[in-house]
Order: sequence, then C-alpha cells, then structure tokens
Amino acid sequence: MGVWDDLVGQERLSAQLDAAARDADAIVTAAESGGTPPEASKMTHAWLFTGPPGAGRTTAARAFAAALQCVSPDRALGGSPGCGFCDGCHTALVGTHADVTTVAAVGTQILAEDMRDTVRKSFTSPANGRWQVILVEDAERLNEKSANAVLKAVEEPAPRTVWLLCAPSLEDVLPTIRSRCRHVGLLTPSVDAVADMLVRREGIEPEAAAVAARATQGHIERARRLATDPRARERRAAVLKLPLRVGEVGGCLKAAQELVDAASEESKQLAEEVDTKETEELKAALGAVQGGRMPRGTAGVMKDLEDKQKRRRTRAQRDSLDLALTELTGFYRDVLALQLGSRVALANVEVQDTLERMARGGTPESTLRRIDAIAACREALDRNVAPLLAVEAMTMALRSG
Repeated sequence: MGVWDDLVGQERLSAQLDAAARDADAIVTAAESGGTPPEASKMTHAWLFTGPPGAGRTTAARAFAAALQCVSPDRALGGSPGCGFCDGCHTALVGTHADVTTVAAVGTQILAEDMRDTVRKSFTSPANGRWQVILVEDAERLNEKSANAVLKAVEEPAPRTVWLLCAPSLEDVLPTIRSRCRHVGLLTPSVDAVADMLVRREGIEPEAAAVAARATQGHIERARRLATDPRARERRAAVLKLPLRVGEVGGCLKAAQELVDAASEESKQLAEEVDTKETEELKAALGAVQGGRMPRGTAGVMKDLEDKQKRRRTRAQRDSLDLALTELTGFYRDVLALQLGSRVALANVEVQDTLERMARGGTPESTLRRIDAIAACREALDRNVAPLLAVEAMTMALRSG
C-alpha cells in the first residue's frame, strides 16, 4: 500500500505529488553523491494545500511528507518514493519522524509562541531524514505575528526544508505567503469514492458505508467516524430531531441547552485523556517529587500548559457545535430540495419522512431563512459569542422561520 492510497478521489493530485516526490528524491540523491540534480524540477520549498472540509488536505500533506522521507530500496530501481512500509514512510505517517514537525491550532489561533521553536527548526538541516518538513495543519488560523514568522521562514528557507501549509482556500492565507507557495487544490471526493474507501479500509458493510458517505456528503473523516462510532450516530440522530422540537419557546431553549451540553461533554471526553497524559509527562520532565510536589520555579510552566489545554477544550467544543450546525444545514438543504422538486440526491434519507413533512409544512423562503439562521449562529461562534446565547438565538429563528 503506497502513501497515496489514503487520498480518496484525488487521482490528479496524487500524480502531481508523486512527480514532485520523484524529483525531490533525485535532488537529495544528487547532493549526497555529488551528482547533478534535475534541471527542470517539479519540487519546490513551499506548498499550499487547499480544499473544502473533509477533502483530506492534511492527509495529502502528510502523505507527501512521507514520500519525501521514503528510504525504500526500490527507489534505486526506478520505484516511486512513498512505499508506505519503510521506516521513513511509517514514522512520517504516524507523526513520530524526527524531521517532520506538525503544527496545529490549539485554540482558535496559532500563536507566535506556538511557532517560535518550529520556525527555528526550519532553518536547520535534517537530523536523519532526507528533508526537514514543516506541516501546518491550520494555516488559516495563523494570527498576524505567527504568519509573519512563517513568511520570513518561507522567503529564505534552508536548502532541504519544505513547508506544507493546509487551509480551506487561497483567500484564508496571507497573499505574501501564498505567493511563495505552489498551490494544490483538493476536490470534495464523490460519495461513491468515500463509500468504497470505508468498505476497503475500514471493513464496513457496503450499505452502511453508503449511508455514512451520503450523510456526510464526501467528508472523509466524518464518514469514517459515523460508520465506526455508535456515539457519533446517536449524536447525529439527536441533532436531526431538533427541527421537530422548536415548535414552542420552551422547546427551543431546551434544545439549545442540550446541544451545547452535548458539545461540552464530547469535548471534555476528548480532552481528558490527552490532558492527563500531557500533565503527567510534563511533571515527570520537570522532576516532580513523590506525592506530586513540583520543584520551585515550575509553576509558570504548569500554568502555560493549563492555558493551552483550556484553549484546546474551547476549540473542541466549538468544533463539536460546528459539526452539529453542519448537519442541521444538510437537513434543511434536503427540505429545500424537496420543496423545489430538485433531483439532487438527499443526504439524510434515513429521516426522509420527517423531511417530507417539513417540506409540506413550509415554503422555500422559510427554509432559506432557517439556513441563514444557522449560518448566523456559526458566525456568532466565530466572534466568540457565548455558545448558549448563539444557539438559543438560532433555535428561536428556526421556530419562526
């Protein structure tokens, strides 16, 4: 299995990255042997991966990072880098390669302090890999200071350093940064391609795979989670019942509270295990004595970790709410399709009876206003409005139509 196998429905992109990886391999081989590098190389020092949510931006970037670090002996025989089995590929894919650094937003932004060590590392030579690779998963979340730090590093990179930036669109990245990157755009994979992936890679029954792929409209990770996690299916089922619960003001407020509470609980469950492990590892590194007492002078370090974990929990809650809002949008999109007599395939066929009832009980105009109310809630959350207030305003708007 090659590293490109995880790029669902991205055949053109896979071919482009494969060609660049071949040239990158030739560049390093020539440098190590004193030979001549290729004259017209498809490789460059900075790449920008864009595409809609769920298309696999980070997966594509990590696959490319693995191909750049591939040490398979088949390369010398004309094989393509990115075998997926060698030590370079494996450690890059699982995130343990010493020369592949991943940066992701802990909270709503990537702060300058989060980038400081990474930028410094980008100017060094690879420790034991073939390239020094810096992968920024959420380039759209770079704030002004961290973006300027990245810009300086991308402008004058070390000879064997590669920056891989991931963002939803070109407009989400500073023009000065994107002008120095080679752009590769991912498309939303088809429902059939995602369903096929679930069958082949996860062992999901074809019918269940088709339902998950259709429900998530080509979002790979959401489809995988929906197909494999019963809790995700239960949470989604609860969200799809919300439109039926907003007939009264009391129902609106109760539904909003339950939606926010569910997001908080989910984010808490996701964070607890990671937070506990991080805290214990840091205490051990700082030399905590038996009984949990910390050495003098370490309180500030522990406070920084607590702040980081708090930001991460806040983002996890917002991400959980955003997923619920996305599913609500899909529900009303199906209602609108029925009202307009569209031939577009429904995403939520398992609740088709409810969709048809809602379609008969309203107008396309009222459905569009409800979709706008969901969009307004998402914007309010982006502006750091209190989640409960934002969701309550949305459920009241869903009631009035």
